[in-house]
Amino acid sequence: MSVVRRPAVAGMFYPDDPEELRETVEALLADASDPADTARDGSPPKALVAPHAGYVYSGPVAATAYARLGRARETVRRVVLLGPSHHVAFRGLAASRAEFFETPLGRIAVDTRALAELADLPQVQVLDAAHAREHSLEVHLPFLQVALRDFQLVPLVVGDATAAEVAQVLERLWGGPETLIVVSSDLSHYHDYATARRLDRETSRFIQDLSPVPLHGEQACGCRPVSGLLQAARDHGLQARLLDLRSSGDTAGPRDRVVGYGAYAFA
Repeated sequence: MSVVRRPAVAGMFYPDDPEELRETVEALLADASDPADTARDGSPPKALVAPHAGYVYSGPVAATAYARLGRARETVRRVVLLGPSHHVAFRGLAASRAEFFETPLGRIAVDTRALAELADLPQVQVLDAAHAREHSLEVHLPFLQVALRDFQLVPLVVGDATAAEVAQVLERLWGGPETLIVVSSDLSHYHDYATARRLDRETSRFIQDLSPVPLHGEQACGCRPVSGLLQAARDHGLQARLLDLRSSGDTAGPRDRVVGYGAYAFA
């Protein structure tokens, strides 16, 4: 019998009805698409950073990243997905024993061969508990299923890991145009609207500049995987482009305690 990681936040962070979920994602992507702003040469990005809150809050921002995949469904066959741990404290990066990750839209096969390539890295461990309740990966899956359709997944939850440790994992999995890297992260948390706007602009500049100074948790909850991606992007000569920068105060929440969201493409 296959080992399946079942959805933990369907019906809370996003619709649990398959038809409603697909319609929601398709509508978000349609609203975010801009034919004049696909990658300048028409090719898909190598990596994305996108937020992971409930769709009513961060869905429009996340969609600006996934709408840039464009022709990616013709080439991308593997998605390396990294997100921060919100429920379990651990050292390094956590893989899963699951052979499939499931959403209301169906199952996604895990690239178990790719995970086996990480087995000798001391910072990588198998820890299903880190995946069981984690939303930072799960909320991206329906976007990927609609945008790409046919791909395998390399899901990694990032705990206490250095940028160099994350970058080493990314280097091992980098591949070619068949591999897309997605890093899941929100930005500032629970400041007033004006303060969040100022802080998120500063963090966004760090990301766009591929800063060698690691981000910290006050800047982004996914500071560790983002910092690892920035190191890998520098090593591979990529550039980061800001796609969207908003907060829950711009989408569906009050403005006294907001969460910041940014979307970025690396190519």
